[in-house]
Amino acid sequence: MRIGEVCLLTNDVRRLADFYKRLLEVDNGSDDEFHQFILSDETALTVCNDGTVRNNQNQNICLAFTVDDMDRAYEKVLALGARIIEPPTRRPWGAVNMSFYDPDDNVIYFRRFADDR
Repeated sequence: MRIGEVCLLTNDVRRLADFYKRLLEVDNGSDDEFHQFILSDETALTVCNDGTVRNNQNQNICLAFTVDDMDRAYEKVLALGARIIEPPTRRPWGAVNMSFYDPDDNVIYFRRFADDR
């Protein structure tokens, strides 16, 4: 068994989907106002409006993405205007992590594992 999809529920699909498309450098032609696939390989990332009004303050989920170049990823996040929670920080086990909020205040982590991993 594997995770098939992670879906971010939002009131504004286009705004949130556009943020993730720029962040993940995905141009898939998806432009629906109710549901968009962002990533659709083994595990899909989608953005959806199921008709429920959201307060965007639930923060019950975080997403973590592994990146190859943390400096480049950090500059991209800054250019997107995302609010930084923690800038790139080396952990005692060698990984470098950073965290920030997406436009709906979901917590996003970028991580780069130690070079010897």
